[in-house]
Amino acid sequence: MTDLNFDGRVAVITGAGRGLGREYALLLASRGAKVVVNDNGSSIVGDASDAGPAHDVVREIEAAGGEAVACTDSVATPEGGQAIIRTALDRYGRIDILIHNAGNVRYGALDEIPQEDFEAVLDVHLMGAFHVVRAAFPAMIAGGYGRIVLTSSIGGIYGNARCVNYGVSKAGMIGLSNVAAIEGAEKGIKSNIIIPAAVTRMAEGLDTSQYPPMDPGLVSPVVGWLAHEECSISGEMLISVAGRVAKAFVTETEGVYHPSWTIESVGAEMDAIRDTSKQWTFAPVPAGHREHLIKSFEMARRGG
Repeated sequence: MTDLNFDGRVAVITGAGRGLGREYALLLASRGAKVVVNDNGSSIVGDASDAGPAHDVVREIEAAGGEAVACTDSVATPEGGQAIIRTALDRYGRIDILIHNAGNVRYGALDEIPQEDFEAVLDVHLMGAFHVVRAAFPAMIAGGYGRIVLTSSIGGIYGNARCVNYGVSKAGMIGLSNVAAIEGAEKGIKSNIIIPAAVTRMAEGLDTSQYPPMDPGLVSPVVGWLAHEECSISGEMLISVAGRVAKAFVTETEGVYHPSWTIESVGAEMDAIRDTSKQWTFAPVPAGHREHLIKSFEMARRGG
């Protein structure tokens, strides 16, 4: 098996000062990538700042013979996103890989969470993703190449109690990645989602004593493959949890067609509507949106 290297590639990794992001940065740098280590060093709830973590990772990379530069701008603003990408362009003249991993946590039930806490998490996770993708996309288009990896969560797919801000952010990430994959398809740009699980500081306060080994190093090879030029997929989601790697995807039932409906008929047909024995699965790339409409319209034309 031939080693997959990143020689000549430039990677921007947000939240790369600790945890999963640090592992991604160390791995890509060890395989030849020049890495922008972005981390503003904030606390787990997203306040304060500390330049130390980003610079520490850069020193680790350089000590191992790699090349990296620290960037402590925040992903939470458009200006911060632009500054992060500009660091890559100014220092290395290009950007090939964007991994958005930065995150924060502020717990709160739906009926009690303060607006500030809701928005603070969206600003880093979801808006942060948009800010760096929006800034990087033109440079990737100009270079005819790009690999984007955004971080979702099982909380974004299945939800979780007291995490509405996190769940909304991580669900929104999927839509952003799909659009980037569609718009980048003819321009050499691929975008995918990693759904990771690892014991990092994000797990503080949780009882992890019964967890199997969940070191961040179990996730980083999956992200490394998604970031590599050999990556053969786009608009997809890969799960990495405790050594298990799997694909997550959206599936529809075939459903039921009638030329008209009433409230009562919807209720009467609910078992058939939810029947999973016949399923439709569409991939965002190359044309899942269009394929969904075509099949739905065909069902209407043939009367079911």
